[in-house]
Amino acid sequence: MTIEQLQEEIIDEFSVFDDWMDKYQLLIDMGNALPELNAAYKVEQNLIEGCQSRVWLHAEYNNGIVTYEAESDAIIVKGIVSLLVRVLSGHTPDEILDTDLHFIDEIGLTEHLSPTRSNGLVAMVKQMRLYALAFKTRGEQA
Repeated sequence: MTIEQLQEEIIDEFSVFDDWMDKYQLLIDMGNALPELNAAYKVEQNLIEGCQSRVWLHAEYNNGIVTYEAESDAIIVKGIVSLLVRVLSGHTPDEILDTDLHFIDEIGLTEHLSPTRSNGLVAMVKQMRLYALAFKTRGEQA
């Protein structure tokens, strides 16, 4: 699936609910479905700076494709990072760098997050894009 198709799928899933308590529950369920991050990746260098809660992000680059794995110790944040992993993992660095993550606004996430969680969301997206940029640069030098 393309990044755009994945975003549309998420928008559709959230559009079923009118009440934000139901949307939060969906977010929590998505976070709970996120595979547990290998303990070897739960190290300080994988912590995302700018998040109030702890969020670990691990990225790998194989055959031109970036794969992300993540985990958080906060349930809502874990749901948010699960959405980002779902949308961005499995794509090329260029696809990741060139995409507009419009689903975040369209599902109403930005307006329903506290300022600290909003800052954390921005930090997560920034770190994922930085990994993609680093992999792209490394790939061009290979």
